Amino acid sequence: MPVIELASILPKTIVAGYDAKFIHTAGMTFSYLDVKAGASLPAHSHIHEQVSHVLEGTFQLTIEGEPIEFGPGTVVVIPSNAVHSGLAITDCKILDVFNPVREDYRKL
Repeated sequence: MPVIELASILPKTIVAGYDAKFIHTAGMTFSYLDVKAGASLPAHSHIHEQVSHVLEGTFQLTIEGEPIEFGPGTVVVIPSNAVHSGLAITDCKILDVFNPVREDYRKL
């Protein structure tokens, strides 16, 4: 069973203000994000089901036009192909899990 030290993974920038460390398994991608306050993620969709958990800070997700502001202790599930965007209200640490694997993130 592999053990992975997050400190050994170099962060990759997804968009300005969103730096991620990726772990890919056979069926999932884990994205550990450091997000700067005020950084926005443009509206997009993908085939992947996504589970988003804010570990620190406050984040706003807008899913299919409905905003959800959440922080530690709340998990949001984004269905496959749902249009969503994001805005960091404060500096945040977020864990996003995707199924299936985000092949596009392997290329970053």
